[in-house]
Amino acid sequence: MAGNVFGRVFRIMTWGESHGAAVGVVIDGCPPGIDISEEMIQVELDRRRPGQSDVTTPRDETDRVQILSGTFEGKSTGTPVSLMVRNRDQNSGQYDNLRDVFRPGHADYTFFKKYGIRDHRGGGRASGRETIGRVAAGAIARKILLNHGINVIAYARQIGDVHAETVDLDEIERNPVRCPDKEAAGRMKDNILTAKDKGDSLGGIVEIVASGCPAGFGDPVFDRLDAELARALMSIGTIKGVEIGAGFDVAARRGSENNDQITSDGFLTNNAGGILGGISTGQDIVVRIAVKPTSSILKEQRTVDTGNRDTTVRIEGRHDPCIVPRVVPVAESMVALVLTDFLLGRQYGTEWI
Repeated sequence: MAGNVFGRVFRIMTWGESHGAAVGVVIDGCPPGIDISEEMIQVELDRRRPGQSDVTTPRDETDRVQILSGTFEGKSTGTPVSLMVRNRDQNSGQYDNLRDVFRPGHADYTFFKKYGIRDHRGGGRASGRETIGRVAAGAIARKILLNHGINVIAYARQIGDVHAETVDLDEIERNPVRCPDKEAAGRMKDNILTAKDKGDSLGGIVEIVASGCPAGFGDPVFDRLDAELARALMSIGTIKGVEIGAGFDVAARRGSENNDQITSDGFLTNNAGGILGGISTGQDIVVRIAVKPTSSILKEQRTVDTGNRDTTVRIEGRHDPCIVPRVVPVAESMVALVLTDFLLGRQYGTEWI
């Protein structure tokens, strides 16, 4: 299977399946001397793991990370860093009814059409558990960025039809939906639980903000920073749309409304989301992603089997009624990986580290 490697200088390759023995990532291009510990990585994995609250899947995985290579006495050595998380709470029997049936909205159908074989147990490689490797690598990327004053933070901007009206960054980790608006967070949670009770699911919007990134990140034409960010975020299985800055709202504006005018003190607005001509402006980089409703739901749906015969399916197993809260650390990680890749060689060269 191609498509498992991301990045040019800070390169990662994720591996493993949902119901296999383990999942993980190999990082190539991590510079030496970076403080790395299992505890540091675990902080981020705990934000992604299942079983956090009643609005996530009850699958009971601790997702404990193990560093297999690339560090010595708590610091990176410059050699490949390999990280592994064992799967411990699989219940593959709950997927027996899906052995020959495709789940609507899931990659079951397309994987089968491409490879002629698929792992029906939790989606195999198409499972959200693949993102463990991204978050583990992202923890190291975030450490590198923080050493240079660059911080990446994400939060639930919308779930279902409920929008966050205020942004209090201290509120994000205080509620199970990771919303920066306390009042909206309560309504988001109620709506998720209502959908769950009806055997259904909800989608939403995650906003990611990277602050402290200097002007000059990115390259013109094909290697634009915004293009790389869009590619990175669209590679997350549940994402169906990306917008940067004002995004699709620009379609209804005039240039006089949308242009970020400049003074000797800097830009007056940030409709561009911190990127012009594919290169960072030095303002906050602001990206939003559309997260689809979880495809595995209890409601009966029409589908076909592997012989293209009409049938129906009800999805058993343990699934998130809304994946938005757990997408937050994954989105942060993907943005951090892109910025680190530019930082380490595509922008200043490794001597900047």
